[in-house]
Amino acid sequence: MIREADPARLQEVLDGRWAHIRQAVRERLGAEFVTVPGETGDQARERISRLIRELPTDVGVASAFPVEYGGSGDPGGSAVAAEMLAQVDLSLMVKAGVQWGLFGGAVVALGTAKHHEAYLRDIISADLMGCFAMTETGHGSDVQQLRTTCTYDPESGTFDLHTPHQAARKDYIGNAAKDGRMAVVFAQLITGGRRYGVHAWLVPIRDDQGNPMPGVTLGDAGAKAGLLGVDNGRISFDHVTVPREMLLDRYGQVAPDGTYTSSIENDTRRFFTMLGTLVRGRVTVGASASAATRSALTIAVRYGDIRRQFTRPGDDREVVLNDYLAHQRKLLPALATTYAYAFAQEELVATLAEVQGTDAEVDEHRQRELESRAAGLKAVQTWHATRTIQMCREACGGAGYLAENRLPGLKADTDVFTTFEGDNTVLLQLVAKGLLTGYRDAFGSLDGWGRATFVAEQVREMVLERTAARSLIQRLVSAAPGRDEEVAVTDRGWHLTVFEDREKHLLEGAIRRLRKGAATKKDHPFEIFNDVQDHILKTAAAHIDRITLEAFVAGIDRTTDPDARALLSRVCDLYALSVIEADKGWLMEHGRLTPARSKAVTAVVNDLLRELRPHMRTLVDAFAIPDTWLNAAILREEDDRQEATAKEDEAVRSLPVG
Repeated sequence: MIREADPARLQEVLDGRWAHIRQAVRERLGAEFVTVPGETGDQARERISRLIRELPTDVGVASAFPVEYGGSGDPGGSAVAAEMLAQVDLSLMVKAGVQWGLFGGAVVALGTAKHHEAYLRDIISADLMGCFAMTETGHGSDVQQLRTTCTYDPESGTFDLHTPHQAARKDYIGNAAKDGRMAVVFAQLITGGRRYGVHAWLVPIRDDQGNPMPGVTLGDAGAKAGLLGVDNGRISFDHVTVPREMLLDRYGQVAPDGTYTSSIENDTRRFFTMLGTLVRGRVTVGASASAATRSALTIAVRYGDIRRQFTRPGDDREVVLNDYLAHQRKLLPALATTYAYAFAQEELVATLAEVQGTDAEVDEHRQRELESRAAGLKAVQTWHATRTIQMCREACGGAGYLAENRLPGLKADTDVFTTFEGDNTVLLQLVAKGLLTGYRDAFGSLDGWGRATFVAEQVREMVLERTAARSLIQRLVSAAPGRDEEVAVTDRGWHLTVFEDREKHLLEGAIRRLRKGAATKKDHPFEIFNDVQDHILKTAAAHIDRITLEAFVAGIDRTTDPDARALLSRVCDLYALSVIEADKGWLMEHGRLTPARSKAVTAVVNDLLRELRPHMRTLVDAFAIPDTWLNAAILREEDDRQEATAKEDEAVRSLPVG
């Protein structure tokens, strides 16, 4: 049996390196910042527009900005602060993300000193509200093919920014419908009759009175399923004149005579380098999805401890929901996965801080690795949020459908996370492409996928690049017995071996199929890839599963409290075995799991559920989400309900029978 752990000790592990920011947000943001159920769209927008200016920036929101402008040069701290905002109000988190992460972040990452000096202070104070105008009606995921053009005229020394047709208008743009005064606009740079790919400009879109600037057409994106407080809109440009100095020219410069220069000669490589600097948005979306998931699980677990249904034979008192195996099957594997993603996200944010921090040296390999992991973890965390919040809604029955209990709002607000900041399916392809090329090919080119350099030895070397605690992982893998039947299904080395072996097998198989396709369809690269797309996506998912498990193992290793460590170890068992159980069809098809061992996995999962049942409340309490933030009526009624139920049950038992 697992001894009871102190939630505070678990919280210390979960809060991690940026615990001071998490605690500051908990202490500084009270009820006035919390989401309000039942608002109209106009009410929500008005409230969020006011709060974004009242939000204290010294609790991490401005951490990523340079110190000289009021930040602390800590992109990791900024990502954590945004994650915490997601537990307060998801509209507020998105609005803050647009203002300081996307708009401000683009000025920092793509601009130079003249842009920083002119605009960053006002961006941080929210005196200058801005937009990140990348997505177009006709192009979302394929940003490289944007249709908006920005053509340089050497005679006037200005650019001509133009939306050539309706499919090229900027769409779904946060802050565009109401509050934005300026936008970072992404368009095709044309000078001297040649196109140099997508670049970004700072473009005023409204004057001081809030009226559209000449040539700028602004519109509202319309009613949405969620995120009512975010004023998403559309922007079109009719030959808008943009001064040459407004080009964010860190990676590409245009001289007064129209000459283009860049330290990165290849257009495609330059484009992906520019996008790579903006990866923090993707990191934040995945983290925020998991933050919302933690809120939903906290509500569902706590409700499951007080809601009673049906009686045991011979017992007059009804059984609480959390005592039912079926209910445990819903909540506990999802809770274990949420813990796993918390540790994987902590590693990802640490990598972000390392790669993009103030003192970071340019390391192209680490940047590619960061982009790949950010893409994969964003995909799995947002899908997990969508599934888990719906499951929590169902676990709370009719109460879960009421807006006052927060779950419908969490569901509506996070649903779009699976497609913004990158469509999840596209992002998993990015992960797979990184694996296939070892981050060494030509930034997205299909040309190399049939080369003989893709051999099994290289695959093994790439797969074996470890996450945190590399020596620990290798030691556990090496200690696992050679025959599966000789090792317990809870053996950590066996878990790690299964996850690693599955990824290697899938990757080697994908490479064989791509090489075969290259030999028979060498002039049709699209067909080569499209024929194995399902295989590619499964490979990417297996990779993210593996790095997630390794991050969980590393998190347990740095846990010093013995009771917290023991509990986390069992939660990790449940995560690993839940993944294995969910994929046991593939594992059995490929000889990695016998039918008898498959049955043993399911039996042990059920045993773990019973073992972890007494610790469900501890596990959600360790998330340390203030009740004020949860803002769920069923939790405010918790104590009263328990007392009233006990009295009613006692009264019923005192009645004569028959």
